[in-house]
Amino acid sequence: MNSEANVTARPFTIVRDPQNLPEAIRAPVVAIGNFDGVHRGHKAVIAQARALAIRLGRPLAVLTFEPHPADYFAGKSVVFRLTPESAKARALERLGLDGLIVFSFDPAVAGLSADDFVNEILMRRLGVAGVVAGYDFHFGKGRTGSPEFLREAGERCGFAVEIIGKIMADADGSLEAVHSGNARKALLEGDVARARALLGHDYFVTGQVVHGQKLGRTLGFPTANLVLDPSCQLRHGIYAVRIVIDGVTHKGVASWGRRPTVDNGRPLLEIFVFDFSGDLYGKEVEVAFVEWIRGEEKFDGLDALKARIDLDVVEAKSILAR
Repeated sequence: MNSEANVTARPFTIVRDPQNLPEAIRAPVVAIGNFDGVHRGHKAVIAQARALAIRLGRPLAVLTFEPHPADYFAGKSVVFRLTPESAKARALERLGLDGLIVFSFDPAVAGLSADDFVNEILMRRLGVAGVVAGYDFHFGKGRTGSPEFLREAGERCGFAVEIIGKIMADADGSLEAVHSGNARKALLEGDVARARALLGHDYFVTGQVVHGQKLGRTLGFPTANLVLDPSCQLRHGIYAVRIVIDGVTHKGVASWGRRPTVDNGRPLLEIFVFDFSGDLYGKEVEVAFVEWIRGEEKFDGLDALKARIDLDVVEAKSILAR
């Protein structure tokens, strides 16, 4: 499955645009960044932040921003989000953090100087005990806040600062190719196995099951349908998947695309869940992509489509049995 066991059983607190923090994550150590994908490199940074939090005896949280700053400055969605906000929260919770702090990246935040970011966000609103950031982290209007600026601010204001140099390897090997851009490239090609190696977990999406055309039921393959985040650029095609429903993991096969045989409509994720019956409409589910099976195709009628789905089901079951 795409998840990792929680490091601890402590509760996970999510706050957005706080004026002050709840007791559970008050005076935290924060790791700052976008953390899109929560990939192996991000996990290495969070591990070092955890070590600082343990030394200081403080809660550990991630501080991030929505929308993605690149989307904000472009005025539209330009980034293929590996983990939109809800998926990012799930991935971070599995790492055993105490909380996630999300600030809206809006004109007020974008216009803060580096000094104001430290004074208003880090000190007044969060009261941080420590900050961990990467060697290439810049902040404040015009990106004037550098890692050295942050270190000096910490000395002046009384909070610990650790700047993480480039991390070259983790327990799974080299991190040289591990960054969000390479994971996006793999998913654009449908290479979910490569993405898994980079992320350190299966690429997954979350969403609420919606009504579709119910054609799958007519063909003998009733599906749970999800509308994915508009930024998703995963290659259209058929995948072996695992789907979590009410906390239980099931196996299945999924079609992601426009259904060229039927209507060539808006992109939709349709999951046929093996050996499952029940009403899924309105349920929040999580779908992990395990392996690519084939590209999306236009068939000569519904009989040909059904015959191909039969083969897809057999192949997906074989993949998931490994």
